[in-house]
Amino acid sequence: MKVIDGSGAVLGRLASYAAKQALKGEEIAIVNCNDVIISGNKRNIKENFEKKRGRIGHSQKGPKHIRKSHRIVKRAIRGMLPDHRSGRGKQAFKRIKCYTGIPKEVDTSKIIKAGKENPMKFSKVKEFAK
Repeated sequence: MKVIDGSGAVLGRLASYAAKQALKGEEIAIVNCNDVIISGNKRNIKENFEKKRGRIGHSQKGPKHIRKSHRIVKRAIRGMLPDHRSGRGKQAFKRIKCYTGIPKEVDTSKIIKAGKENPMKFSKVKEFAK
């Protein structure tokens, strides 16, 4: 099992790496999803999230939009997988686990530090997760 520390990593790059490893057959656990960075202008990112939340239908039927940080990261990874509803994309998606902190069940001695990019404009996932 590969354990990836998401703090300071750009969301898209982290998601594409995790999706590729899951397609190869690796078990992936991403920890510290609160501190994953979304690069870009903060106002534009916030408007995008608010627009998605504003398009709600029936309260029981949906569409329901993700508000938890580990689910936002997992949804980004799902977008990188081919055909996540069936076949190898579905199997790869089952191999990926995302956590907001570091749980006890994850082996901390094998943590891989994700890339530490420093974009000029960025926001953290926890700012949009409510």
